[in-house]
Amino acid sequence: MALSGWVCLVTGASRGIGKGIALQLSEAGATVYITGRNENSLQETAVEVKERGGGCLPVVCDSSKEDDIKELFERIKREQKGRLDLLVNNAYSGVQAIFENMGKKFWETEPSMWDCINNTGLRGHYICSVYAARMMVAQGRGLMVVISSMGGLKYIFNVPYGVGKAACDRLAVDMAVELKRSGVASVSLWPGAVKTELLTELLLETANPVQMNSKAREIFANGESTEVSGRCIVELAKDKNLMSLTGRVLMTCDLARRYGIRDNDGRHVTDYTSLSFLLSQVPYLSWLSALTPSFLRVPRFILTLTGGHF
Repeated sequence: MALSGWVCLVTGASRGIGKGIALQLSEAGATVYITGRNENSLQETAVEVKERGGGCLPVVCDSSKEDDIKELFERIKREQKGRLDLLVNNAYSGVQAIFENMGKKFWETEPSMWDCINNTGLRGHYICSVYAARMMVAQGRGLMVVISSMGGLKYIFNVPYGVGKAACDRLAVDMAVELKRSGVASVSLWPGAVKTELLTELLLETANPVQMNSKAREIFANGESTEVSGRCIVELAKDKNLMSLTGRVLMTCDLARRYGIRDNDGRHVTDYTSLSFLLSQVPYLSWLSALTPSFLRVPRFILTLTGGHF
């Protein structure tokens, strides 16, 4: 019960990564507000949280609507006497649209694709962060986490997705600059390939699964569970040196190694920066993977250089 007494908010927690984070935070003893647009699925998550001994407060909230967000934070402020320790910006509504339009160029889709991907996500994250920061700065402590992805560094899926994820990373980093003197930390978190309910359905279980190359399909089929991100955030929240990490883009595989985290089934979390893993993805070099020590990893500055445009 390391987070006993903490007040947390996880947006988009009715399923997927958000649900996994809510489960882990509640298991750690926190009071967790969870949001989503579907009351039934929110209640299902709340029941699961309770079955695992945690506390959860489901709130129907559309993260694309500022009035809904404002009302949400007013409720938390009223019920928790102004206290909010942790915000996880996770709400996202673009997955279905991304996979339905897989392979199309940006000019081959409607301009509304931008809003579909980035309204609930990027815009909603910013609005939530504004209201959360007002509470956290006043109390002189707090942690804000933006769920992002490797799409912030390199092209993945489509143009609106990559622009949105790059902006999510920048949002977390720039907020950290302005928050640091207030004792509030802000980070961006990159989960690896995650076996969410929706991705499992779209890629693996439907009669007509979304087309994806075999390597990518294999990565998702063996991806981390939705609760790995939750374990990482719990450990971050407990870390006495948290402020040394503020303003950074963090990967679940790095945090898993830092804190000794494993997945639900005891597996090691896949390290996407290890040379062994990277070699396994190259057909004519995959045989070297078994001969490469697992501790050899690509330095982070090289990742930055691969995403550079100057």
